[in-house]
Amino acid sequence: MPSPTPPSLADIRALIDTLDGELVDLLARRQRLVRAAAALKTDEQAVRAPDRAERVIAAARLRAESAGLAPEVAEAVWRAMVGAFIELELTEHRRTTAADRA
Repeated sequence: MPSPTPPSLADIRALIDTLDGELVDLLARRQRLVRAAAALKTDEQAVRAPDRAERVIAAARLRAESAGLAPEVAEAVWRAMVGAFIELELTEHRRTTAADRA
């Protein structure tokens, strides 16, 4: 029985592009939840929540190990993602706070 033809670089890139689309959809869902959480937080310290951020990153490392993803890759991605969402939340919080004062 002949072995299957290995995928080409174009095939692999197409699969990566499909996964990237799925990741964008998941990040959009996460953003909606982050915005909902931001509305419930009373100050910037609650938005930053460094203990929570570290727990989320630690959990990502553990999940990565069991999924076959390098934990250091998961940590780098989650740190960047969490940092970006914290900045988004801070912007939302500041905008809402400024609107309340106006």
